[in-house]
Amino acid sequence: MLFEENTFGPYDKAEQRARNAFELYENGDIDQALFELDEALDINPSNSTWHFDKGLALDAMGRFTEAIAEYEIALQSNPGDLEILNSLAVDYTRTSQYDLGIGTFEHIQELEPSFEPSYCNRIITYTEMGQHDLAEQMFYLAQQIDQNCALCYYNIGNSLFVRGQYKKAISCWQRTAELEPTHPQIHYRIAQAYWSLGDTIRTREYFLHELRNNPGDLDVILDFGLFLIEIDDIEAAKEKFNRILEFFPNYPAALFYLGEIAFNMAYYKQAEELFNEALKADESMPGPRYRLAQYALMLGNTQEANAYLVSEMELDMEDADSLVSMGSMFLEIGDSEYAIHCMLKAIDLDCANADAYYYLGSISVASKRYKDSIEFFTHTLDINPDHIWALRDSAFAYISMGRTSDAANRIQKAMELNADNRQLKAIWRQIQILQLVERLTGFLGFFKRCFRR
Repeated sequence: MLFEENTFGPYDKAEQRARNAFELYENGDIDQALFELDEALDINPSNSTWHFDKGLALDAMGRFTEAIAEYEIALQSNPGDLEILNSLAVDYTRTSQYDLGIGTFEHIQELEPSFEPSYCNRIITYTEMGQHDLAEQMFYLAQQIDQNCALCYYNIGNSLFVRGQYKKAISCWQRTAELEPTHPQIHYRIAQAYWSLGDTIRTREYFLHELRNNPGDLDVILDFGLFLIEIDDIEAAKEKFNRILEFFPNYPAALFYLGEIAFNMAYYKQAEELFNEALKADESMPGPRYRLAQYALMLGNTQEANAYLVSEMELDMEDADSLVSMGSMFLEIGDSEYAIHCMLKAIDLDCANADAYYYLGSISVASKRYKDSIEFFTHTLDINPDHIWALRDSAFAYISMGRTSDAANRIQKAMELNADNRQLKAIWRQIQILQLVERLTGFLGFFKRCFRR
């Protein structure tokens, strides 16, 4: 009995738990693997290998900050371990700690210049930093060590894609697929590049290729559904979103996009139900309240629409066009303060958003701040010289300021764009009358001065 206790003491049990953790990790049971590693480390917290393994498990769960802490502990016992340093540098990149990531990769290079991952993974870091020349430099350095690294081609493909060099990105990703046919989502990435090029046939082909390999990949199914909406294959898109719901009945994005399809087909009650289901599944999801506000406005329920819009604003929306649309709805409701907030935030996100400047100009006209309105309309027309409504409304502002000549120039430009618009013709007639009055007034003034002499 004593022999058994000595043989299978606490440290032996810790070793056994660590071995169990490895098998569980290999089988994809990450949660249980992490539990086993924690149990092992409770017994022997100084084992650097187990801290490293725990870091890998945390990485697999997307818990990168916690993984960094484990790698840093592991390094205390093995400061020159290249694999630990590489994993740490990768996670510094994942958590946007780019200076630490670059410094760690450079330290690896000093320790072992032929360690290819220190160049390969640095491609990602430089890509995220926007330093694409350095990303390419890392790619070529990695190639000198290993010309057949699938990950190198994948990483540099990402850099090329970000720069809009879609054909080159496709070439790199196809090379990745040749070297490593099971590389995660590689055909999905190729599909995205062809989508960006507008090649709908190849986009569909590569989406289907990816789904044949990974039929349950929800990201791919969802994006494929969005692509199908874009090419107006609505029934096929609905099938993709419904397939997601077969896996996860309360998947918010699938419910939302099915709601979008229903809304655009004027099935408003069905859309309303789907948007509300999406909100039940994820209260923080942007989009459903925006659509529910539109529907409430269509029904004349301005208070309800306002409540939905205010709730949507609290989600800190980051899409400029949606913010402009929300601002226009606030204007329709009569809430100019929130409308201004939407437009200013849209400009912060996209300083070349002509419509945001236009609506700020319209708000200024309504407040009789004509000088401010002209400034906003001028910004609009600098971005889009053919913005007909900015031309029209700036003409009105010039009329209000007594600057009929400037008003005439703006309305003439608007009429060149739409000669049959009755409203523009009416404003043009008003300007002509004002100019005639100005000429008559000038003539009478001249006549009176002559008579006094």
